[in-house]
Amino acid sequence: MRQHPSGRSSLARRLWPWLVAGALVLLDQLSKAWALQQLAPGQTLPWLPGLLQLQRVSNTGAAFSLLSGNSAGLGLISALVTLLAGAWLLLRPPPRRWLALAVAFLLAGALGNGLDRWRLGFVVDFLEFVPIHFPIFNVADVAINAALVCFAIDWLRSGRHLDD
Repeated sequence: MRQHPSGRSSLARRLWPWLVAGALVLLDQLSKAWALQQLAPGQTLPWLPGLLQLQRVSNTGAAFSLLSGNSAGLGLISALVTLLAGAWLLLRPPPRRWLALAVAFLLAGALGNGLDRWRLGFVVDFLEFVPIHFPIFNVADVAINAALVCFAIDWLRSGRHLDD
């Protein structure tokens, strides 16, 4: 991408990860607000038959309910990850697209679940795979997993090898 004399391409390169993160946080929070209003705790509602159903649960732990009952500690971890990812995007915008996308997804996931922990004392999970037994999740969880995939793609595309 060529840099325009006005610096627009540099601004766009710095801004788009923030827009991605902001859109994901908004989608996450709106979907959780809907789940809180429309689904009773434990209620199951078919959404994509045979693939995905909705079931609202309150998760006081992390992924796979690890560290259950430790919302305050996990809230601090969410805050730290949010601050570090945000600071990194502000101070040192990633030079590569996959890395920028990974940090944007990580920021969105940490902030989305962190907002729940700070406001509610638990994370609202409501998406459940039907064909396999898998933990119930939310949009922020998807963003965190997408961040891991993007970090891996960036690592592979940057020419690094396992023996380095």
